[in-house]
Amino acid sequence: MDQDGESDWGPLSDLPGNPLIWVLILGELVVFAAFFAFYGVARAQEPEVFAVSQQALDPLLGGLNTLVLLTSGLFAALAIEECARERVQRCRRWLLMAMGLGLVFGVVKVAEYWDKVSQGFTLESNTFFTFYYLLTGFHFAHVIFGLGLLGLVVWRTSMANVETATAFWHMVDLIWILLYPLLYLLR
Repeated sequence: MDQDGESDWGPLSDLPGNPLIWVLILGELVVFAAFFAFYGVARAQEPEVFAVSQQALDPLLGGLNTLVLLTSGLFAALAIEECARERVQRCRRWLLMAMGLGLVFGVVKVAEYWDKVSQGFTLESNTFFTFYYLLTGFHFAHVIFGLGLLGLVVWRTSMANVETATAFWHMVDLIWILLYPLLYLLR
């Protein structure tokens, strides 16, 4: 405990929001890094399967979702600015807009899943599609969790809460920024 009665989290104490969210974020980044490493190994073992299968994905749709998530992240950052200025209603509006774009991301992703499954590309089609569904599905689960966090913060708005939820939301952005080129663009 420090002199203010707060727990000392070492270097995490200086980060915005609750230090526990940073423990969660770091843990999730390690899990995604492991997935990316396994993906890289599988891709090296089956380059033809990955090359052919990637062509079935729509890079414009993935790019649209990238733009949607990055804009959502911007709105979350603007919410922090408004909260810092003690403009709670404006903060909540930015958070709601961030959530709205998060929902758009989800609708686009579900439509993309539907399209792939209707073309016969399932989790069991080949190694590429196994990774595609596992990686994007795991990311999508984080989108849903992040939307829940943002929703809680709209209800219980405080600077610490907004910083905590938006830190997680930015991690969701970061993972997608890595997933999009990995799955859709790199050949």
